[in-house]
Amino acid sequence: FNIQFLAKDNDIKVIECNLRASRSFPFVSKVLKTNFIDYAVRIMLGEKVEKPGKSLFDIDHIGVKAPQFSFSRLSMADPVLGVDMVSTGEVGCIGDDYYEAILKALLSVGFRIPENSILLSTGPQRSKTELLISAGILIKKGYKLFATKGTHDFYEKNGISTTRVYWPDEKQQPNAFDLIRNKQVDMVVNIPKNLTSKELSNDYTIRRAAVDFNVPLITNARLASAFIYAISRYRLEDLPIKSWEEY
Repeated sequence: FNIQFLAKDNDIKVIECNLRASRSFPFVSKVLKTNFIDYAVRIMLGEKVEKPGKSLFDIDHIGVKAPQFSFSRLSMADPVLGVDMVSTGEVGCIGDDYYEAILKALLSVGFRIPENSILLSTGPQRSKTELLISAGILIKKGYKLFATKGTHDFYEKNGISTTRVYWPDEKQQPNAFDLIRNKQVDMVVNIPKNLTSKELSNDYTIRRAAVDFNVPLITNARLASAFIYAISRYRLEDLPIKSWEEY
């Protein structure tokens, strides 16, 4: 079975407990157009089954599953992801290409396409570099970029203009917390950097503010890059809405 716990002050509660049947199994069957449930049953019955010869290159469409989180219902919980499963649901979406599918999936779990400005706090050097091209794309699309000091300095050296913002514990403006609270940014990208108390405190405050004030938050560089590429290729009105039968 699959069981989900909620722990607070050594008090353990069970959110749900279900017989285990992977949701990925039917989803992959749909995308590959191969009935893996039928294969599984035949194998369990001891029948001889030939290995399916389906190749990833044969698929006609792309499927993407996006997790749904409930951080807004958990006061003070840090909305950053680790190895533990903290999602409380998910949405599976299908598109004609990867960027269409991932944009549909993220929009389905509550993300919004940013309209004007984005706050970047891109963490370690690797993440800064990984998001360098994406930041350039956002500038070309007309977005205003706000960035914390390290991110601001890195992108300025690489020819990308950003407005430097101060950390939440700094009493200077523009301040990252105030930008989020006043809805002056449409999305926050915050990649955790290290475990120093200052970084932990400020990064947590930014992430928590995004959740509390309902501003879309991304804490993974690869996902941020994919989302930025997707919104640079598709507008909301460009996304085709099809029934499963049409695929």
